[in-house]
Amino acid sequence: MNAQNLQKNLTLTAVGLLILGLGVAGGVWWTKRSSSMASAVTESAKSERKVLYWYDPMKPDAKFDKPGPSPFMDMQLVARYADEGAADTGALTISTRASQSLGMRLATVTQQDMSSTVEVAGTLQLSERDVSIVQARTSGFVERVYARAPGDVIAAGSPLADVLNPEWAGAQQEFLAVKGMGDAALTQAARQRLTLLGMPPTLIQRVNDSNRTMAVTTITAPTSGVLSELMVRQGMSLSPGMTLARITGLGTVWLELALPQAQASNLAIGQVVEARLTAAPEVVLKGRVTSVLVETNPDTRTLRVRVELPNPGQRLRAGMLATATLHGPSESVLLVPSDAVIRTGKRALVYLAEDGGQFKPVDVQIGAERDGQLVIHQGLSAGQKVVASGQFLLDSEASMRGIVTQPSPPTESMAAPVAPMEKGAVFETSGVIEELDASNIKLRHQAVPALKWPAMTMGFKRAKDLQSSGFKVGDTVQFQFKASGDEYEVVTLKGAKP
Repeated sequence: MNAQNLQKNLTLTAVGLLILGLGVAGGVWWTKRSSSMASAVTESAKSERKVLYWYDPMKPDAKFDKPGPSPFMDMQLVARYADEGAADTGALTISTRASQSLGMRLATVTQQDMSSTVEVAGTLQLSERDVSIVQARTSGFVERVYARAPGDVIAAGSPLADVLNPEWAGAQQEFLAVKGMGDAALTQAARQRLTLLGMPPTLIQRVNDSNRTMAVTTITAPTSGVLSELMVRQGMSLSPGMTLARITGLGTVWLELALPQAQASNLAIGQVVEARLTAAPEVVLKGRVTSVLVETNPDTRTLRVRVELPNPGQRLRAGMLATATLHGPSESVLLVPSDAVIRTGKRALVYLAEDGGQFKPVDVQIGAERDGQLVIHQGLSAGQKVVASGQFLLDSEASMRGIVTQPSPPTESMAAPVAPMEKGAVFETSGVIEELDASNIKLRHQAVPALKWPAMTMGFKRAKDLQSSGFKVGDTVQFQFKASGDEYEVVTLKGAKP
């Protein structure tokens, strides 16, 4: 009985193992079948993708109808499929969820009236246009110097020094002697001689009225102002033309500004300026731009601008600091946030947000920046939406997909001269033959400045009369080529020194 139970158990175990083995084998077969079906579906989907055109990733704006080597670089052309149409339209398509995860923020292009108002710091200086020089008119000796010192503010007619003039004393004696003779003509001639010697009319009249000589004369200040220099001392001898003092007027002062050259576009002579002193910010001084110096500061690259300010009561002092506001005409401009513009040094671009979650790169011409806003001269219009945050991630994705910017048309004044790519235009350079067959030639050539090409390796077609030219790989040649449809054709080929 026990033997029968044991045999029965062994039979059941064998049957179970057989069923388990069949199940495992079936699972393996089903897995392989599913994988084969998925691969077939994938290959079918790939084979059904529609090719729009072929392109060179290094020059994505050039399109070709068939695959093959790139005429620009030493590489094969890449296919652009219909389901990648975003690059064909020059735009990226980003879902709403993806844009939120990237932290994108949009801003509206606004149009506002903005005046060309510039605020800049400056320093007060004495006006060099209101300067008087006191000089000795004849030889003499300084008898006395009045209590004056450089920096003193003096009034017009203030005495500076008493000078003994022997030459004047002799001429005065002759004048009085001739006057005593009663000859009117001789008297007038002697009086004229006193004038020619440089005597002031007031001194001549005093000699005439008193009938006595005045050898000592007092030199006075011709105008009021600050005594900038005083070079006369008691006991010194004088010669004609010697400078004794320098007086600078205080009726007006200069406010000299250091204006950044980027803000000088609307600067004009006569422009109204409002100034506030650091010492008295509540007082507004009004003046006008009188001159813009012809040289910029070589260290700061700023323009030196002079503003003339009235100085009633002589309260303005040289060396005071002030803040000046230059008011210019207002104009209607387009504004975007400064963060929305990507500046590379050679160009500026923004990403324009369009319907359907598309973002298109657009070249723009930028202007002045103020309060976090940047003026756009060309490339956008009011009401459009631009990406103000996250645009650098978009720019990286666009570069990988070969999406190029949509350039704004240049204005006539800013358009750069570009070599025309006319039909039949011929260009010339030199290079080394890399590959050669019956109808094609690959050359490692030098730069072509007329087309703004750098030195590179690229393929060319060979003109019919050059298909048996006798050259071989490794030869250095001078060649001419022209555009032929989407390709370039070598029209002349001759040997050159390596």
